[in-house]
Amino acid sequence: MYKPVDKNAQRIKRHGRARVTITGTATRPRLNVFRSNKAIYCQIIDDTVGSTLVSASSLEIENCKGANVEGAKQVGALIGKKSLEKGITSVVFDRGGYIYHGRVKALAEAAREAGLQF
Repeated sequence: MYKPVDKNAQRIKRHGRARVTITGTATRPRLNVFRSNKAIYCQIIDDTVGSTLVSASSLEIENCKGANVEGAKQVGALIGKKSLEKGITSVVFDRGGYIYHGRVKALAEAAREAGLQF
């Protein structure tokens, strides 16, 4: 009997396995990425306190389609700019269980170009 595959449940399992080793500290917080069908979101999180320091999403940007690579680049540049304003220069990248390809890769590269180090 065919059992349908729940892709999001598989992604959550992959993310859980990665989170065992990836943690954000006060000196190097975690840059987390979440992708939906309509938007892309990212947060810089300090896991020792459990608080979000900076966040950005494609919903904040005018005329931005978060469901494509160009929108992800804009969000990466925005998170880089916001984090540098807060004094955050170095982060640990958490791809959220997604493969490092397409929108996730575009967001990461744009954040690097904006000045974040990871």
